[in-house]
Amino acid sequence: MEKVRILVVDDEQRVRDEIAEFLVENKYQVFKASVPSEAFRLIEKEDVHIIILDIKLPEMDGLTALEIIKDKYPDIEVIMISGHGDMNSVIEAMRKGAADFFPKPFRLMDINLAIQRTTRFLNLNHKYKELEKNYSLLSNEIQKSIGHQLIGKSKAMKKVISMMAKVGSVENTTVLITGESGTGKELVARGIHYLSSRSKQYFHSVNCSAIPESLFESEFFGHKKGSFTGAFENKAGWFEIANKGTLFLDEIGDMPLSQQAKLLRVLEERKVSRVGSHEKINVDVRVIAASNQELKKMSDKKEFRLDLYHRIGSFIIDLPPLRERKEDIPLLINYFIDYYCLSLGKLIKKIDPEIEKELMKYSFPGNIRELRNLIERAIIISEDGVLQLSDFQLGNPELVSTEKVMVNSGEEIWDLEVSEMSLIRKALEKVNNNKSKAAELLNISWQSLDRRMKKFEIG
Repeated sequence: MEKVRILVVDDEQRVRDEIAEFLVENKYQVFKASVPSEAFRLIEKEDVHIIILDIKLPEMDGLTALEIIKDKYPDIEVIMISGHGDMNSVIEAMRKGAADFFPKPFRLMDINLAIQRTTRFLNLNHKYKELEKNYSLLSNEIQKSIGHQLIGKSKAMKKVISMMAKVGSVENTTVLITGESGTGKELVARGIHYLSSRSKQYFHSVNCSAIPESLFESEFFGHKKGSFTGAFENKAGWFEIANKGTLFLDEIGDMPLSQQAKLLRVLEERKVSRVGSHEKINVDVRVIAASNQELKKMSDKKEFRLDLYHRIGSFIIDLPPLRERKEDIPLLINYFIDYYCLSLGKLIKKIDPEIEKELMKYSFPGNIRELRNLIERAIIISEDGVLQLSDFQLGNPELVSTEKVMVNSGEEIWDLEVSEMSLIRKALEKVNNNKSKAAELLNISWQSLDRRMKKFEIG
């Protein structure tokens, strides 16, 4: 933050000049005003950070002036001074947003300490706003590149975008994106690609679960004409196609064990050989992998190679499920409504407020993909420009609320969150509070357990 700029507002010239002189000696840039109207004109022209404001002033009292300042210029911090330090004035000043209050006579050193405290707060606030600005710019940059924003104001999503920016700036680091189905793993992968120096090159997406084992080598590494029945011409594999760019391997946990060693060798050597050829072809490809399975757990069971897991997992981004970042649901609802109104050519003039309330209750096992599909379908069947709760078919038995559900079975009450909290506590107790073992016991990732523990305030 630049040099702190302070405005002193007091109708007594002696007090005004004494404070100003002291502040100038302490390297602050100082402005002076004797009445509120003069102060307001100065604020309009100058970038003022802190105001030292007397309560007893001509034109209007300092409390009224404080209220106007905080309403029009909320980022300016105000330190109140008064010859009448009654408690009511102090309380009222603090309620209206004053940073500090000093009764006259006061020591100038105390005023300086208050300015230093306030400056630290201003610096923190400035850094926070810069982070917010960078987050917005980053999200907008991703949207321009891939057509969708990474929507979210939650801490979890801001952390994801921050990690994307960091790893995007690194040339070759392999990335593993984990998370449940529908959390947006490919969107994150595309975002990393477009935030990297490879953004002008090709992004190639491959679903590993859709590749027959017999075609794995041909698809990934290519083949030479005549190398097997049906190989009628030379074919480049996906590593060659994505050369200089990014290869996204979705659902890498479904890759056959027999082929994982071959993939690992290519990642280490950065060379491929087409099927039927001994020629080595250099490839410069960044690999981003994704999985909704616990690869570490699979490696412990010999279902996934541990060395490949360590190779692709040098930088892991774990995407939280939608039910763990519910504060993002209203933003996502608005975004998808706008998106599908535009893409489907429909105009929605009115939205039933009950829609958001009901969707906030829902657990979304299908995550963002499910929310997106619900909204797309609702807009298609909506009539007369009105989006109603009935358009979402919330009577569907699959839509189970995470709120309390009373069951007509005596006094029994079913509460998913209470059950989840209890189960986590039992798991932690069973393994002597070892989070890794508790996560394994609960069949969830360590990161997912950590988020749940923070949510339920389990120490």
